[in-house]
Amino acid sequence: MPNPSLNRPTQAVILAGGRGTRLLPLTATRPKPMIEFHGRPFLEYLLEQLRDQGVNRILLLLGYLPDVIKDYFGNGERFGVSIEYGVTDVNDETGTRLRAARHLIDPVFLLLYCDNYLPFSFDAMWKRWGEIEGDALVTVYANEDNYTRSNLRVDSDGRVAVYDKSRSAENLQGVDIGYMLVRRDVIDLIPAGNPSFEATVYPQLIGQRRFFGFLTRHRYYSVGDHKRLPLTEEFLCSRRTLLLDRDGVLNRKRPKGEYVRSWRDWEWLDGALEALRMLRQSGFRVVLLTDQPGIADGVMTERDLADIHRRMRDDVERAGGHIDAIFHCPHGQDAGCWCRKPAPGMLYQAQRTLHLDLTKALYVGDDECDQRSAAAAACPFRMVGNGASLRSIVAELIAHQPETRLSGV
Repeated sequence: MPNPSLNRPTQAVILAGGRGTRLLPLTATRPKPMIEFHGRPFLEYLLEQLRDQGVNRILLLLGYLPDVIKDYFGNGERFGVSIEYGVTDVNDETGTRLRAARHLIDPVFLLLYCDNYLPFSFDAMWKRWGEIEGDALVTVYANEDNYTRSNLRVDSDGRVAVYDKSRSAENLQGVDIGYMLVRRDVIDLIPAGNPSFEATVYPQLIGQRRFFGFLTRHRYYSVGDHKRLPLTEEFLCSRRTLLLDRDGVLNRKRPKGEYVRSWRDWEWLDGALEALRMLRQSGFRVVLLTDQPGIADGVMTERDLADIHRRMRDDVERAGGHIDAIFHCPHGQDAGCWCRKPAPGMLYQAQRTLHLDLTKALYVGDDECDQRSAAAAACPFRMVGNGASLRSIVAELIAHQPETRLSGV
């Protein structure tokens, strides 16, 4: 049977005790989650995210330079959370830290690594938890872009089939990034000695078929090594972003079965150019996502599309606006590709290219396919039509948007 009904967890346990040797010399005087981005430590971004998702009780499991973290965060009150600490020897592995803190942990809790940040929906994860018969549900990055080396494989039934901490097994596809719902009783599987939780407990859960994966295609960001730091710096910046469909949002949509094949077919919608100017003046990044099946149908070419978009951008620049990036799907309506809406592929293309936080961006479209695409990527959505134009949506967005945010809009 699926998991019984439980109250949604409010406690997160964060493993934050390692030395962070891959980040030397940055970690010579501070733990890796205290590395700063835009004037704030990485761990602060994590705590803010958890608070906003309704997880307001935090247990930090520390080892290396614990007072650096404790002195900064205290009891968590000024960050809107309640913080407890479990401090063990700096040489302790993750299993030992969890075993020592068992008495402080709730029956079901959210387990995180201190060096990974993933935009996630706890509501969606909790819904999935209620559907499975398992003891742990780990968030897995699909890794279709080979962002890093995979360390596990999830079967078609959603169960984790293989975990390999060394990342050397064949046919691995996916990365364990934490953000894991766990039953406290799982801690009892940790063997004696000083073991790694992942290396010793994951195989047991896999053998019992009690270990499930929660797949995400939204890239995660980390302080795991030096090469990741510039990407994380960019991701955590305060650049607000608006994602736009094209036809029916910027320009008048052609009748069904017809396409904007050349600039002669283009007709700006009232207020669209002004909306783009307002967005630029307010510091928004603008990204276009457009299906263009006319290419697959043979009625236009990639060169034709590039010419349309060049002329479109020229008009936008003359009006005082700017379009930062354009992503298009050239496939036919029955191609079954990942990029054609309502599939979310173009949103993830934009996310990975521009290091967006899709959960804090806004996508504006004109039909149900746009809406479904946004929902599949957990991206907020607004629809034009029924009296709502792009200009009116932008005006409302600017009027109600705080000037400073972590990322996105």
